[in-house]
Amino acid sequence: MIKNWLKIAFINYRKNWLSTIINILGLSVGLCVFLLIFIHWQDEKSYEQWVPNNENIYLVENHISSFGNMSQSSYPELYVSKEKFPEIEDYTIANIWGWYKTRLVAGENSSYSTTGQVSSQFFKFFPFETVAGNINNALTDKSQIALSENTARQLFGDDYKNSIGKTVKKDQNGNLYTVSFIYRFPDENSVFKADYLTLENQPKDDTQWMSYSFLGLFKVKAGTDIQKLEEKLSKQQQYHEEILSKKWGAEVDKKNPTKVFLTPITKMKLDAKGDGISKGDKKSLKILLGLSILILILSGINLINLKTAQSAQRAKEVGVRKTMGSSKGSLVIQFLIETFIICLVAYFIAFALVELLLPSYNKYLDKEIKLSDPDIFVGSAVLLILFALFAGILPATYLSNFKPINTLKGNFSRSKHGVWLRNSILTLQLIISSFFIICSLIIHSQVDFMMKKDLGFKGNQVIQIDFKKTNYNEKDYDVKKYELLKNEVKKIAGVVETTGSVQSLGMGLRNASIAKSATDTTKIVNNVAVGGIEENYFRFYDMKMVAGNDLNWKKTSDTISGTVVNETFVRNMGWNNQQAIGKEILPGWEDKKKYKILGVVKDFYFGGVDKPIDAAAFYNYDRNWAKNSMTNLQIRLNGNDINGTIERIKEFWLTKAEPGYPFDYQFIDKQFAKTFEKFQKQQTLFTTLNIVVLVVALLGLFALSSLLIEQKLKDVAIKKTLGADERTIVWDLTKRFLLICVIAVAISIPFGYYAMNEWLKDFAYRIDMPVWPYVLSMISLLILTFVVVSFKAYQATKINLVKYLKYE
Repeated sequence: MIKNWLKIAFINYRKNWLSTIINILGLSVGLCVFLLIFIHWQDEKSYEQWVPNNENIYLVENHISSFGNMSQSSYPELYVSKEKFPEIEDYTIANIWGWYKTRLVAGENSSYSTTGQVSSQFFKFFPFETVAGNINNALTDKSQIALSENTARQLFGDDYKNSIGKTVKKDQNGNLYTVSFIYRFPDENSVFKADYLTLENQPKDDTQWMSYSFLGLFKVKAGTDIQKLEEKLSKQQQYHEEILSKKWGAEVDKKNPTKVFLTPITKMKLDAKGDGISKGDKKSLKILLGLSILILILSGINLINLKTAQSAQRAKEVGVRKTMGSSKGSLVIQFLIETFIICLVAYFIAFALVELLLPSYNKYLDKEIKLSDPDIFVGSAVLLILFALFAGILPATYLSNFKPINTLKGNFSRSKHGVWLRNSILTLQLIISSFFIICSLIIHSQVDFMMKKDLGFKGNQVIQIDFKKTNYNEKDYDVKKYELLKNEVKKIAGVVETTGSVQSLGMGLRNASIAKSATDTTKIVNNVAVGGIEENYFRFYDMKMVAGNDLNWKKTSDTISGTVVNETFVRNMGWNNQQAIGKEILPGWEDKKKYKILGVVKDFYFGGVDKPIDAAAFYNYDRNWAKNSMTNLQIRLNGNDINGTIERIKEFWLTKAEPGYPFDYQFIDKQFAKTFEKFQKQQTLFTTLNIVVLVVALLGLFALSSLLIEQKLKDVAIKKTLGADERTIVWDLTKRFLLICVIAVAISIPFGYYAMNEWLKDFAYRIDMPVWPYVLSMISLLILTFVVVSFKAYQATKINLVKYLKYE
């Protein structure tokens, strides 16, 4: 019986080869897109799964009214809580920043490596595989250092396993360390991978409760009520915040109290309340996953629609088989097997496509995802079966329900139920297509709006070089290095001018504090950028003064206590630009020292344009502790020989400025462009998905219209015989599809509006919801539908009349 069913299936595949190819192609592409996004989702969820007892380890996060959600903790918050609350077994500090590197030296060898500052309990939380040394006493004092296997090999060569007890120097500050442990990273995903680890400074005092500088983790006892523990921790933090606020003369925001959150480490990659550690973009992933499911559904809709449209070809077959005694159940199974074969072929093609696209996909995501997780194969196989049932059960049931007496008489094709079903499914297909077009156009408009927005500065032909060798502990080390290098670089041919600043354009805020009005201390601005700048900074970037004057380095008062603030600072203080001139402020980075506002600079962006511009106060960099944060040099190049100038700067940098370190630079405009990358990727992905959706939908529409028009060829022949012209016949055959298109777009509009309104909420500066994407979606889909359907309709007008009228 099964052999007979397979024969019938392949006969029908061959007979309807176009629709079969379209079904397989649509399903393959849909499944491929879904799998690519799904494996990315699975990869993001797999972080820290390797950690023993990970279900009891939590990242400690804080919500502060003035700064929002932060993934950092204060040190007393960690060690006092461990002593105070019995639910907490232990804590550790894990200050690991993947972007921060320093140079280690051992003899003639060196390694430029990522670093982590941790507490002694770190390896109890994260038991990396031991290569050499004893993990239990790996970091017991500040003179010890733990190295990754790769770093140890770079420093000590092939004999690295015998390097325990040997000395390593940190080139940054000359500190010497004894190698106490060599570890191997887990193969699984983890954010806690640093090339070397040293002990973090852990001041044993009770006064720094509001100094959020540590990434802290708690290990709690099994069965702990996490919500109750969060409440206890929040009350403790609120208590100490109130004490310190009174000491500082600040008010506590009772309406928005401080809260402590405990985020499971297995979920923090996507669900951290603050910035986390290498945090992923969960919202975008969920959107993409949902859209890929829509594409998969679209592929299934094609299959359902084409199978039901082919009912005319299968109806007599069903009638004969029912007359011969076949049951409805056996017919359903037969049609389900036919659908499953198509799905199975599409499944293998989809995996082949995934394997082919994975290298480019990894490069795009900056990941190393491998198609080796057995859960993906098992899960996708289960999905295949469910999908085959979903896509196959409706047409199978529909075909098996034909009544023998009607099918053998040829009355089946006029079923209103069948026409309604096909029209409904086609409408759903076009709704999804219209939704994608609308969303793609709005996303494109928002990204285009951000990229064309006036940034408030001119950064063309400017490069920034960040110092790789810095020393924040040695007094004035960094500022002396800055001043020496700026003078030397100016001498290089092709260098027009140099400048420097504590903050870096395109990098967001690096240092921030609060500021108060000196005459009315109730007026407070939170999160004010610490704006130490070079004398020519505003002129260098052609930044406009909207009130007052720039700092004058020749006036002692200007350089000692003068400041220029931005428009956002003035606005947050409740002043206008002119009112601000002459006002005095108390910035949080100075001890009761007053700064006099001399000018107001037009707002410009430190970070991405998706977030509000932060308040900032700018001053002579050489007037407080922040001068040791002048760890970069910004250089304007002559446009006539940019490449030659960069080569000369590189030679100077590698031989005199920072020998032994790699030379890196970034054009300011490109550095700022990185802030758009996330949204440009969303734009690219959505555009790609939109193209996939349209191709799948239009292929399905073409195949469906072909089948339906073929069923009307006899009607076409009669109309031509009665004198109808080609234009009339084409219009008659296409107008139903165009009406369905109009209805589909109308239904899609509220869904598109809601989805895009939610997406745009993430942007501080956003476009007003435009009307034209909805209109363009309607016009483009109508044109595409007409072109696809009219092509087949026009072919129908060229039929041989005798062939279709000879039996009439």
